Amino acid sequence: MRLIRLDEVMNCCGLARPTIYKYVAAGKFPKPVPLGGRAVAWVQAEVDAWIDDKIEKRINM
Repeated sequence: MRLIRLDEVMNCCGLARPTIYKYVAAGKFPKPVPLGGRAVAWVQAEVDAWIDDKIEKRINM
């Protein structure tokens, strides 16, 4: 299991920082894992699954 920081999450999914946090709050994006203090990271497999789901929905339109 690999944890990725926000910059890499933004790079992977093409979303901006505020959009990611808006989607997290709405339950539309994986929640970050607290690392301590104000540091958080995301589980790469969860972000990848979110991206795969978006691709799958595009194909099935």
